Amino acid sequence: MPGPGLTAPRYISYIPLTDLPPDPANPKKHEIERIIASIKDHGFIDTPVVDERTSLVIAGHGRREALIEMQVRGEPIPDGLLLDDDGGWLVPVTRGWASINDRQAHAVLILLNRLGAAGGWDSQALAEILEDLATSDADLFDSLCISDDEMEELLREVDPEGLPQGPDGTDAPEKQEHFGDDFADDGYADSGDNERSGTVCCPACGHLFSPGR
Repeated sequence: MPGPGLTAPRYISYIPLTDLPPDPANPKKHEIERIIASIKDHGFIDTPVVDERTSLVIAGHGRREALIEMQVRGEPIPDGLLLDDDGGWLVPVTRGWASINDRQAHAVLILLNRLGAAGGWDSQALAEILEDLATSDADLFDSLCISDDEMEELLREVDPEGLPQGPDGTDAPEKQEHFGDDFADDGYADSGDNERSGTVCCPACGHLFSPGR
């Protein structure tokens, strides 16, 4: 909390979902079903941001749309939201930032959507986390909705020796033997027309990933 006499330049406030108007100029598209699934799996984590000058959403259009759709469907209120006295959903939003004019508001609208993905990923670190999730908590791994192509491309970029369940891991031989002929010469699962079609086999541990299940 700020000390005596200090005012926080940014703060979280709960406001009615119906009082969270989108910016009609927002050019970003959203995969609403994936956002809904994420909110249902993990709660409402990433708070929208409101532009104090316009009172419009500057970040969080997809999350807003997902919440509205969930409410229309009669879904239970997500973790992280509050109920008002009339049963309406109160959403946490970040307040305190104001644009100078519409041009800055539109620039920030685009910038905030681009920054998150701009740096790319550390392939090895990402693969280690994904392998751990896939082998220990399939539901969490599936909640990431990683496509077959994305997973296969990632696994081709990493050093299998560096993965936690790599060739020196105690589970690796058993897993590779278990998958048998599905473990192709290049270390990836056969993607032919069989019951395991659409899966990717880790070259380190032999685990058969089912991205986006």
